[in-house]
Amino acid sequence: MAMGTRRRRQRQEQIWISHDEVAKGPGHPFYKKVNELLEEAKFDDFAEKECAKFYAANNGRPSVTPGIYFRLLLLGYFEGIDSERGIAWRAGDSLGLREFLGIGLDEQPADHSTISRTRRLIDVETHKKVFSWILEVLRERGLIKGKTVGIDATTLEANAAMRSIVRRDSGESYEEFLTGLAKESGIETPTREDLTRIDKNRKNKASNKDWVNPHERDARIAKMKDGSTHLAHKAEHAVDMETGAVLAVTLQEADQGDTATVQETLLQAGENVAELLVTETEKAPEEKRQVYFQGVKEVVTDKGYHSSAVLVDIKDMEVRTYIPEKKQTRQRDWDGQKNQTKARAQQEATYANRRRVGGAYGKSLLRKRGELVERSFAHCYETGGMRRTHLRGQKNILKRLLIHVGAFNLSLIFRSMLGAGKPRELKNRHALVSFLFLWVIRWFPETQESKILHFSIRRPSPQQNCRYLRYRLRHSNERSSATGC
Repeated sequence: MAMGTRRRRQRQEQIWISHDEVAKGPGHPFYKKVNELLEEAKFDDFAEKECAKFYAANNGRPSVTPGIYFRLLLLGYFEGIDSERGIAWRAGDSLGLREFLGIGLDEQPADHSTISRTRRLIDVETHKKVFSWILEVLRERGLIKGKTVGIDATTLEANAAMRSIVRRDSGESYEEFLTGLAKESGIETPTREDLTRIDKNRKNKASNKDWVNPHERDARIAKMKDGSTHLAHKAEHAVDMETGAVLAVTLQEADQGDTATVQETLLQAGENVAELLVTETEKAPEEKRQVYFQGVKEVVTDKGYHSSAVLVDIKDMEVRTYIPEKKQTRQRDWDGQKNQTKARAQQEATYANRRRVGGAYGKSLLRKRGELVERSFAHCYETGGMRRTHLRGQKNILKRLLIHVGAFNLSLIFRSMLGAGKPRELKNRHALVSFLFLWVIRWFPETQESKILHFSIRRPSPQQNCRYLRYRLRHSNERSSATGC
């Protein structure tokens, strides 16, 4: 075969080309399974019915169909892409993803502005319905139980910079505010070192009550997992403790405590489980139910959610709590409180929760919570690429977050079908299977069948074989002399 050169391949493309001559990709096996699942459950019909009110009949430029739009957001999780611009580039670059999206070779894929425009037009409630539709698919496959729920929260870095924050009252920037403080202290022309020295000794220098980013007013100043300070949002998951599926996801302000947000997430999880119970009863009234017939009855969290008021509120919702307590420096004085009726209710709820946490069942739930809830965070935000948001406004971020977490729920189905929940994981599985097969061939003992199948097993060279025989002979002589034989 003669070797060609790159210069000879530099030619002018033809104006007309037949469809048979266009390069085609074989398609990715993982995305083929995803499309098979979505088509089996008639996802496109559902999405078009729910989104019909957001599309005009005749006016406007050609739009992205709802099925393609939601598939593009699913790609963000499966490919670990954080921005819509990156999703659009990846969809246009891959022939396999074109087949997954249903975009022909003669069609131009949607750019990031079209994806962004479609997201802004479709409201949050429709995105929540798509999330509930994914939960329904999981219920049909027995991956939703709904009795015990684990709740935890994590911070997402906002698309806003700390250097852009301004005072809520006056609108001054941070540097202008420090310059005013320096002039009040007697420094007429403060330098950068003077401003740093003044700012170093101040208390509550980054209070959310005083400062806000004018470009992202929903973001709050918060400390991240690595100890750094950023403008951030707070995402909270409610996870099924038996299957690992995320039953609800909410987006909160980052400066709100866990005790202030747990009830909203728990109520959202309870509503989703109740809807699954209704649909399960309507579709299969006589079959054995997969979802727990009483809905959510147990909630497990970490010690950051512990509060006497929270325990009473959750008890009123007829849900048992398994929330560990923080270490107390001294015993609480229940009798010294003004409202004795309220104090007695808090005391009963606290002691009952303490007994449940100290039991064997409670300890097992706490261990399982750390495993399943943290796993959802790792898949959605670390490998899933959503630790930093590229959108602004809680509604826009929540839309993307609902479909992103919904893709994580779909991956639970593919882990049971393919053994992998993402395309990259499926590729690694195939490599691992090949490695294990070669390892078995390498170390399989030599038999008549292996000779027939021509297994190539490594044999020692003649020099190595002679050294080994001499070693064995000398070792056997030493043993015989030591035993007196």
